[in-house]
Amino acid sequence: MTASRRLVVEADGGSRGNPGPAGYGALVRDAITGEVLAEVAEAIGHATNNVAEYRGLIAGLRAAAEVAPTARVEVRMDSKLVVEQMSGRWKIKHPDMIPLALEAREAASGLGAVSYGWVPRNRNAHADRLANEAMDAAARGEPWVRGTEPSEAPGDREGGRTDADPESAESPGPAAPAWSSATTTPTTTLLLRHGQTPFSVEKRFAGVGDVPLTETGREQARAAALALKDLGLDAVVTSPLGRCRDTAAEVAAATGAPVRVEDGFRETDFGRWEGLTFAEVRERWPEQMDAWLADPEAAPPGGESFAATARRVRTALDKLKVRHRRRTVLVVSHVTPIKLLVRDTLQAPMGALYRMHLDVSSLTRIDWYDDGPAVLRSFNDTHHLGPR
Repeated sequence: MTASRRLVVEADGGSRGNPGPAGYGALVRDAITGEVLAEVAEAIGHATNNVAEYRGLIAGLRAAAEVAPTARVEVRMDSKLVVEQMSGRWKIKHPDMIPLALEAREAASGLGAVSYGWVPRNRNAHADRLANEAMDAAARGEPWVRGTEPSEAPGDREGGRTDADPESAESPGPAAPAWSSATTTPTTTLLLRHGQTPFSVEKRFAGVGDVPLTETGREQARAAALALKDLGLDAVVTSPLGRCRDTAAEVAAATGAPVRVEDGFRETDFGRWEGLTFAEVRERWPEQMDAWLADPEAAPPGGESFAATARRVRTALDKLKVRHRRRTVLVVSHVTPIKLLVRDTLQAPMGALYRMHLDVSSLTRIDWYDDGPAVLRSFNDTHHLGPR
């Protein structure tokens, strides 16, 4: 009878960047036979690990209620924070967690009885796999689709979780240091700003307009290509704008790496400010300029905000990390996208964009780990351009 049926819910969530692209996975098992009765997974956009963990718990409890509304349920999770908070042993202090905990309790209230237990990560691999499948599908622009037959996860954990979650400060014990050793091979991105253009010489806003390279810019692209020739590039991903595609073509000719265009790595659209100098914009749009400098959500007239640019750059990066996982990829892009990727790596505020200088044809390297934070290896490297 369903009144006495016993179920096990296994739930997990992860965030690639923390906060970053996030998703959850959960499954329901028969407690006696171990049979998987239901699987659920979903990408939830930009969120922290803990938010994703709670969303996985809520989805798992709801899935259990659909299987057997009055069943006794044992929840197993590798999140100490969620388990201790839902068990009532730890207070819920973070404002983002309170409504999620209330939603989880509401989902549990209709079931016969619910208990919560912590398990090591290697015993929660199935739910972890589902969460990563959802995040991978979102990076490809697709919804998660359950397989025709539930399958067990492999014993190793490839995960998409970043462990250093500031919300876990509510739990006792020291947090792992941000420089803890990663156990996976990173996805390495070499970020190359395009070569010189007439607008970069005159320090004008150059957004989505197709400003060509100067002859010096082409020489710079060739110099960068020679510097990259023996680095073992697996692929080149470029902004669709001509100044980047021409730079990428020089690298492809020198390295033989295939080139793929990614629209998400294009420059910010500066709208009516395109082609103007900073002083000219300040003179014509003083209030809009002040707002733009103060608020990343503010956009130039007819243009795009830095916040909007950041969202599409993150999506482009997620797609790259799925397509070229654990490989070395050159990304040919522009000032704003490269600065945004550096800012995300350092977990810096948006104001950090105004504290970075990025030369034309400069190289920046970032390593992205599956099981830890990203690492900035070099920034604005121009050694290949010679004395200046």
